[in-house]
Amino acid sequence: MATGDMYINGQRFAPTGELYVTDSGAQTGITAVVGASGNVAAASAVATLAGAAGKTTYITGFEVTGSGATAAAVVLVTVTGLIGGATATYVLAVVAGATLGNTPLIVQFPKPIPASAANTAIVVTVPTLGAGNTNSAVVAHGYQL
Repeated sequence: MATGDMYINGQRFAPTGELYVTDSGAQTGITAVVGASGNVAAASAVATLAGAAGKTTYITGFEVTGSGATAAAVVLVTVTGLIGGATATYVLAVVAGATLGNTPLIVQFPKPIPASAANTAIVVTVPTLGAGNTNSAVVAHGYQL
């Protein structure tokens, strides 16, 4: 075991949060999960990492992309279902102009964050980007163990 390695449910992780795999390249009991909102216009975009019976869901990161709206705005992106009941909140600036792109919000957690309990979903929600917005999307990724 290298210095700083950690164990979660008997699985060995590097200090960076990366999962050590077996010589065959496969890790038993791990299921990759991805949630995506698809494209939405002037509405909430939601990405869900579903819960699974007898397993804990972990989020490793998410990405928010989209275009502007009629007026500039600031919205709060939230991540819910996290350990301890915490809600993580991130600020996203929306530019004025529906044909302009917002700066993508890309979050990669240094270590995977578990859900608050087994069989609990983790949800990333982007509120509406405003009137005139035609494109908003969020993708979340992680795994179940």
